[in-house]
Amino acid sequence: MAYAIVHTFKGATKEQYDNAVAAVHPKGGLPPGQTFHVAGIADGDLVIVAVFDSEASWDAFRDGTLVPGLASVENGPGGPPDQVAFEAHNLQTA
Repeated sequence: MAYAIVHTFKGATKEQYDNAVAAVHPKGGLPPGQTFHVAGIADGDLVIVAVFDSEASWDAFRDGTLVPGLASVENGPGGPPDQVAFEAHNLQTA
């Protein structure tokens, strides 16, 4: 079952996002298990939406890549973010 995560980093910038994503995503692609990623600024905050193929994939990425990767980023978005996570009831793609 697909698992979705929404992170909101208060006051973070596009530059901070770019620094972070360069450290935690493979160049030109998504990490294993991640099927969707979108990010942008909303009301002055950085919002990231990611969908993984399972909660286990999310947990593995979070613990093995995201948390240690963000800790090593200079001028990253800070944190921890506000988070909403949920098992997808309906996921549609083009």
